Amino acid sequence: MKALVIGATGSTGEFLVDKLLENHDYTNVVIFVRRPTGKQNPKLTEHVIDFFKIDSYKDLIVGDVLFSCLGTTLKAAGSQENQFKIDFDIPAAFARIAKQNSVSSFVLLSSYNASAQSKVFYSQLKGKLEDKIAELLFEQYIIFRPGLLLREGSDRLGEKIMVKVLKAFNSIGLFRKFKPLPTDLLAEKLAKAPKIAPNGTSIIELDEVFYFGKSV
Repeated sequence: MKALVIGATGSTGEFLVDKLLENHDYTNVVIFVRRPTGKQNPKLTEHVIDFFKIDSYKDLIVGDVLFSCLGTTLKAAGSQENQFKIDFDIPAAFARIAKQNSVSSFVLLSSYNASAQSKVFYSQLKGKLEDKIAELLFEQYIIFRPGLLLREGSDRLGEKIMVKVLKAFNSIGLFRKFKPLPTDLLAEKLAKAPKIAPNGTSIIELDEVFYFGKSV
């Protein structure tokens, strides 16, 4: 399979690229990035692009499966408007072109509680993206909705605090459903998903991610 990846330099996306390169099911891995990564591998092709001119690169968005791990924080984006452009507009544009180019599978890293009807901006944004991609009717559409992620070297204070709180509760048997998920483990699940999930739409909720594909 030929894999396409956006969000390849993020905390999950970076691990995902490594997992795809290690996986013999994937013969080619194509990543779209804003700046060179310096990563070298015979299976890897890197395209440095302007993410706000995606249609200019439509001939490059060709393969078997597109993975979207693209996302930012409100703090990094600076405003809800900018976050929407990054978290919604860019993945939606890639999905549209991928569908036009006969990419059959789309794997989306979404978020717990994603819903277009949510009153929470981030959850609503992710829900709207899920729905937008669903309209394209990919042969296989896999949505991951993890909860809190364990990111290597995270500088997000709120995230660090929540991880410590959840770990404390988990240690006494509480809130096991919300156990923090290491990004390298999530990346492993994402990479395996196209070979495991059936055609149609599959939604992997946060309490299912840990067990997804375990018997495979």
